[in-house]
Amino acid sequence: MIMISSEMPEVLGMSDRIMVMHEGRVTGFLDRAEATQIRVMDLASR
Repeated sequence: MIMISSEMPEVLGMSDRIMVMHEGRVTGFLDRAEATQIRVMDLASR
């Protein structure tokens, strides 16, 4: 299943793997075990 959301609690709570994008390009992937709000926002600001 694919979920698209900008709601951090929803993304972190429901995802096994997260793809982060910034300005239309992929900036990284995180597995559930390594995904934190700080790591996601770091990738989102690149």
